[in-house]
Amino acid sequence: MLVSAVLAMSLIACQQSENSQTTKTDAKNASEKSQQAMKKEMPKVEAEDLSYLIDEHSYANKDEVLLTHLDLDLEVLFDKKQLKGHVDLSFERLQSNAQQLILDTRDLTIDRVTSIDSDGNETDTQFVLADKDAVLGSKLTVELKDGEEKVRIYYNSNPQASGLQWLTPEQTAGKKEPFMFSQAQAIHARSFIPVQDSPDVRVTYKANIKTPKQLLAVMSAYNEPNTPLDGDYQFDMPQAIPPYLIAIGVGDLQFKSMGPRTGVYSEAAYLDSSAKEFEDTEQMIDITEAMYGPYLWGRYDLLILPPSFPFGGMENPRLSFITPTVIAGDKSLINLIAHELAHSWSGNLVTNATWRDLWLNEGFTSYVENRIMEELFDENRSEMENALSVQGLRQQVKSLPVGDTILHITLDGRDPDDAFSGVPYTKGQMFLVFLEQRFGRETFDKFLNQYFGDFAFKSLTTPEFEKYLDKHLIAKYPGKVTQAEIDEWLHSPMLPEFMPNPQSNAFIKVDAASADFISGKLALNDMVTDKWSIHEWLHFINNLPQDISLEKMAELDKAFDLTTTTNNEVAHAWLKLAINRGYGVVNQRLEDYLISIGRRKLIVPLYKALMDTKQGDFAKRVYAIARSGYHPLAQGTVDAIVNPAKPVSK
Repeated sequence: MLVSAVLAMSLIACQQSENSQTTKTDAKNASEKSQQAMKKEMPKVEAEDLSYLIDEHSYANKDEVLLTHLDLDLEVLFDKKQLKGHVDLSFERLQSNAQQLILDTRDLTIDRVTSIDSDGNETDTQFVLADKDAVLGSKLTVELKDGEEKVRIYYNSNPQASGLQWLTPEQTAGKKEPFMFSQAQAIHARSFIPVQDSPDVRVTYKANIKTPKQLLAVMSAYNEPNTPLDGDYQFDMPQAIPPYLIAIGVGDLQFKSMGPRTGVYSEAAYLDSSAKEFEDTEQMIDITEAMYGPYLWGRYDLLILPPSFPFGGMENPRLSFITPTVIAGDKSLINLIAHELAHSWSGNLVTNATWRDLWLNEGFTSYVENRIMEELFDENRSEMENALSVQGLRQQVKSLPVGDTILHITLDGRDPDDAFSGVPYTKGQMFLVFLEQRFGRETFDKFLNQYFGDFAFKSLTTPEFEKYLDKHLIAKYPGKVTQAEIDEWLHSPMLPEFMPNPQSNAFIKVDAASADFISGKLALNDMVTDKWSIHEWLHFINNLPQDISLEKMAELDKAFDLTTTTNNEVAHAWLKLAINRGYGVVNQRLEDYLISIGRRKLIVPLYKALMDTKQGDFAKRVYAIARSGYHPLAQGTVDAIVNPAKPVSK
């Protein structure tokens, strides 16, 4: 049996013990030991040129001193919008003569740094906090003492922390208690923890979090579903994860179970509806395990955040953060849950080593997501979702800088948030679909299983993946794929001409009905839409002529109540078309939409469309109202759009 398989079995046993709650602490300790063994016994793929291993977005001297474990002791101060306390950093000296530990920080106040000996005694040690760089933040250099492998940093975050959002009671669903949540990806963990903030660094962590007694804290760690509200919470993450996956949420939260190892944390307003909407989560885990091996993280819970959350979801291990904008009432948008769950294999288990390699996280995850949806529903559903994704990608690459259409993107000192577009997600996914089609699904699934096993709890780069792909797939089955094709996928701009182009029979029928309506051959009351899925509606709206008449839009609106639809994805598509066509009937709905939702995918294109169509005054007026309710990440993006003096963030 392979070493990776032995260790995976050990982890499974540990998690089964944890889930039984009989020996929870012992299970976690055993899991941590198995994780450390895995880290040491699974080497990286060898490569001649190691320059690509450099993470340009971290100051960390991780080749000299490597963090291995964090112990957090923090108080959540809503009145000051701060996390305050200390963190103990355990590290390994990879070079025995290393005298400094270099960390990443952003907008942190460092009060004191101490060295901790084996008996737990503290001694002050010297440190230097450098000036702030606009992208990287401030380098923190800590002087190390001989023979000691732990330092303690007393610090606090500040209200402007890019990775935290603080909401007043009025900005929450319950209107009674405040809410705070983190968003550490890509390099925002450094805004609330001094850490080696690189995805190539993996740490275990424990945390003691103090909050107001009436609030519940949850983290990307083991969360006890029935923990009492007492304002003092303990957490343990025994698997080694990159810092961007450290996450915390604090609010007026309740828990509802969805299955033996799944549940939802939410404010009361979303609790029942989200548990019903996402009730298939347990089945999704079973499906993915059958395809790609055991789920190695114990529980898988969801935290439903306020609508200001800037993303659809964030794959924080054991506790994915989810936007309420996907609670549609008909499970039409639950592919997002499949996506965040899929990260438990691709992204959290096997991680991109630098942000140039983001597609290794998101492309693989989008592929696995679609496979889950195919098994959970049927091939028709997965085909429609793939077709919509590719349509969106083809549209987006027209407006992206050419360099940003390359999978192995070059960032050249830019903020790694700039790497997030449809390219790493859908172009990366279509690359894997291409490989599946060339080698056959059975062969490709075997390759993926081996890949997830061989690199479990490891981070790797695109060049390392290329070597692995060549050895374990291309060379084993010669004549299926050429090196030129691989190079075009990974290193060339735009989209390969031979990229798979998913089609849906359902969409062909929608296109025919749409064409007949536009030409006047078909009246709306004769258009059979009562059985259309949300995906068919999205395809219909997205593919309406950009010069459609206002009269036709009014007909559609009257017949199908598109302006007042409660499905946020359909509303987004309709509102964007309305902006571009000057269909002012939607203006009040548009204003309400932009004020009530902070998800960047849904609001950023609308602000861009408003500015492009010279409706800037409307955009600026609405944004002045909405801005305080947006996450700092969304604020930064929209600031640049509505203020032409600043460069627009792509």
